[in-house]
Amino acid sequence: MKNLVIVESPSKSKTIQKYLGEDYTVVSSKGHIRDLAIKGKDGLGVDVDNGFIPTYEISKDKKAIVKDLQKQAKKADHVYLATDPDREGEAISWHLAEELGLEEGAKDRVTFHEITHDAVLNAFSNPRAIDMDLVHSQEARRILDRIIGFKLSKLLHSKIKSKSAGRVQSVALKLIVEREKEIEAFVPEEYWTLDAVFEKDGQTFDASLTKINGKKAKLQNEEDAKKAFAAYTGKFEVQEIKETARKRVAFKPFITSTLQQEASTKLGFSAKRTMSIAQRLYEGIDIGNGQEGLITYMRTDSTRLSDVYIKSAQAKIAKDFGKEYLGFYKVSNDASAQDAHEAIRPTNVNHDPELIKSHLTPEQYKLYKLIYARAMASLMAPAQYSSLGVTLEQNGHTFSANGSRLVFDGWLKVYQQYDSSKDVLLPMLKEGELLEAKELKQNQHFTEAPARYTEAKLIKEMEEEGIGRPSTYAMIIDTIQQRGYVSLDKASPSSKTKVFFPTDQGKLTVEKLDEFFSSIINVKYTAQMENKLDEIATGKNDEVAILEQFWKKFTPLLDHAYENMEKIQPEKVGETCPKCGGELVYRTSRYGKFISCNNFPKCRYTRQLEDKEKEKPEPTGKKCPECGGELLKRKSRYGTYFLGCSHFPDCHYMETLDGEKIVAKATRYQRMTKRKTTKKKGSK
Repeated sequence: MKNLVIVESPSKSKTIQKYLGEDYTVVSSKGHIRDLAIKGKDGLGVDVDNGFIPTYEISKDKKAIVKDLQKQAKKADHVYLATDPDREGEAISWHLAEELGLEEGAKDRVTFHEITHDAVLNAFSNPRAIDMDLVHSQEARRILDRIIGFKLSKLLHSKIKSKSAGRVQSVALKLIVEREKEIEAFVPEEYWTLDAVFEKDGQTFDASLTKINGKKAKLQNEEDAKKAFAAYTGKFEVQEIKETARKRVAFKPFITSTLQQEASTKLGFSAKRTMSIAQRLYEGIDIGNGQEGLITYMRTDSTRLSDVYIKSAQAKIAKDFGKEYLGFYKVSNDASAQDAHEAIRPTNVNHDPELIKSHLTPEQYKLYKLIYARAMASLMAPAQYSSLGVTLEQNGHTFSANGSRLVFDGWLKVYQQYDSSKDVLLPMLKEGELLEAKELKQNQHFTEAPARYTEAKLIKEMEEEGIGRPSTYAMIIDTIQQRGYVSLDKASPSSKTKVFFPTDQGKLTVEKLDEFFSSIINVKYTAQMENKLDEIATGKNDEVAILEQFWKKFTPLLDHAYENMEKIQPEKVGETCPKCGGELVYRTSRYGKFISCNNFPKCRYTRQLEDKEKEKPEPTGKKCPECGGELLKRKSRYGTYFLGCSHFPDCHYMETLDGEKIVAKATRYQRMTKRKTTKKKGSK
């Protein structure tokens, strides 16, 4: 073997192998190969008393993989580490280098932000050494998360039975709980509006009262509305017509957070689902000529586009739509953006979504089409509107009407289906013209409480506050749901939008964190820590110094909480234990809620909850691909969710929430037995 190339994903390895040829063997580590050990003081796998030295161990499910990689590495003339181009990928490469005994400082690291022929070959022409600043940044993050995850979770579980806490996860939960408090404390205020309906040349339009005797109209109650209504005595005079030109500049191309937000609002995808589909598009899909990466790396906070892409996209825009559709593109990144990355874009402008649709799943097609349209639109000319403002006067009361008409679609040529703006047309009017109101309406309103967070709005809030990073948003949202701290449900029976509701356990968790850890579990401190981790990544700060500062702040808080946080007793069932006569209480395990004896561990009586307390299957509207029945969202005995056919037990079809088919254990066993039997028969 001449060259061994190691990547994380098996599907990614197939795509890269296609470009590198026979002199290279591309294999997969299937993600991280090792993690912090669960031993040492408090099982942290970190020596907090001696410079926070970590102890790593190979993950149980990766021992065979590592052993195989070690064998292949010994046979190879050169080993290349081609993991993802971010901190996590850099850390995986370092762990691999350590376990494979690769020379320290060797130029065996290759990175590319798109899996295409030119990008891959260029990366292998310019290998570099592992960036240890990036590794130390990831290591510091992992140690912080391990300390908080282990110590704070242990405290909360022992005191209030909360399943876990996390450095960023708990702050995201805090945002949801605080929003709920705002809603509960909100007192609606009454106000009224007065609206007139006019008709001209068969076209009706509305105008609203904006001023009374030159001052802003404030109708705070019904009496004010009636007084304004009573002042109406005759026809309205068109006082002023103001026409202006307005431009709408195209959105920037997607970064991780904006992709998750737009996929949520426009496609109805969860953040987790979006990232799963995007990963597949990045790693490569066979579109008729072998596997090929269709989009650039999907974990990025940069809106930069490569010069190569810009030129090819502009040429296509000019050819397909005309030169007048070409726009001026200006990148504007945040200070924290990793500018080596690009925005999320298609790898090839000639891979039009409609041309490759037959090679994609419906979800892959929808997400790829959205990414393709957004990247193309970002390079197109602004949309141009003609805006018309009309004021009508009647007895000292000024009414205003506004219209808007799209005169040049510009970037909306490719992004129209994702845009909700519509033309509002007004009839031809002249200043001084008199109009009779067909109807004058008094409308009562009340101010509304702040809206609960949708998944998209929560991601936007985390991004704006600087907590977490693009690659973590989906995991954070998934974790707080899995821990039972929040539920994602419809805002109302008639609503299509799902929003976050904190559970009682979620509220209790935030209450106790606020009481004992408010100085570190808050938006400001978490954002500052993210900045410090970024500084480690660029060599501007020291990993150990940051960890020591945190440890000195965290330890006294933890000690104080252990001494002073009240322990909540389990909820009583109201029955006595049939074995020992003790009180029966409700408890929660990783498999869900159950009933047990309060005298545990002396008495080990347990029983499951009655069926009436179990979650009922939730309709999804999706059809079973095997029998046509409806797929229902069900909860397994392990506390996880899956989709199962409504015709069970006649149909055993199941799939994950991400759409991947699940093969039942019994079916897997039958297939395995059948293969073994067939093999034995063939060997005779």
